[in-house]
Amino acid sequence: MTEATWGDDMKTPEIDWRMSAALENVPRGGEDVAEVTSLEGAVRTWTALDSAHRDAAILTPERAVLIDGVSHVSLTDDGIAALAERLPSANDEG
Repeated sequence: MTEATWGDDMKTPEIDWRMSAALENVPRGGEDVAEVTSLEGAVRTWTALDSAHRDAAILTPERAVLIDGVSHVSLTDDGIAALAERLPSANDEG
């Protein structure tokens, strides 16, 4: 019989930063429109926004993302900030 282990690693498994994601309600060429890019690109774009657009932004990843044991199909302000804290560094591969 195999024993299951439930630790903090299970609450937030490795995030697939390459999956597609839409970042909505952000300025694009004078209009607030959605941009589809990688999850990493969307989160990095969000970090560069002014606070008003950060507050209004909606991030929808291709698949649900598990953060601290909670599955998210769409994220806003604090949820996107939680992802930003987990962004891989520029030196990380993969």
